[in-house]
Amino acid sequence: MSEPDHWFEGLADHLGRAYLRYSFTKGTEQEVAFLVDVLGLRPGMRVLDVGCGPGRHAHALGRRGIEVHGIDISERFVEIARRDAPDGVTFARHDARDLRFDAEFDAAISLCQGAFGLQGGPAQTEAGTGDAPVLAGIARALRPGGRVAVSAFSSYFQVANLVAGTTFDVDAGVAHERTTIKDEQGRDAETDLWTTCFTPRELRLLARSVGLEPEHVWAVEPGRYARRAPDIDHPEHLLVAQRPPR
Repeated sequence: MSEPDHWFEGLADHLGRAYLRYSFTKGTEQEVAFLVDVLGLRPGMRVLDVGCGPGRHAHALGRRGIEVHGIDISERFVEIARRDAPDGVTFARHDARDLRFDAEFDAAISLCQGAFGLQGGPAQTEAGTGDAPVLAGIARALRPGGRVAVSAFSSYFQVANLVAGTTFDVDAGVAHERTTIKDEQGRDAETDLWTTCFTPRELRLLARSVGLEPEHVWAVEPGRYARRAPDIDHPEHLLVAQRPPR
């Protein structure tokens, strides 16, 4: 068996469908309804879901008549996502650091650190880059005028609420946690998590560096997306940006 391409693959292989038991996955419908409004999505539009996991957002969009192509580096998650997928919703194993799409999508999403934000730790060493190539690939995938919504952990919240067992690399902006995860049968496995955290300013600068025009950065949390000004009280930021029209 070949070595995994990313540290997240082993974690996903162990979790399987147990991923969907975590509380942060329970707000999918609220998040999707919010994004449909913010991104101006309509039936027949085509959306790229980067780091789609088991496909919860893609399925919810598909039930609204929106065409979705979800990609994830975990073959296990892709297999789960394909089960009972609505018509017009497809999935493929793909590395988000090497997206090859060219102006094919009306909109794109990368939510719950689906791929953007997971390029620290060993992934940073392996790729030699970080999260910029993920966002650059998303920008290329959008048609002119297309919009993207990307969630990212907040550096401010992370530092203010640092918990035992988690360290924060101030220079890299990466939080590292050693934790226990359960599989579908309830069996435990110890694992490491590396999550890159951002400030609103960093997200805007990064978006501009890959050719996107930032429109909003809002303070959000799973299941409670809202047009809320950035603060230190919410764990995530939501960046909404546009590929400029020609």
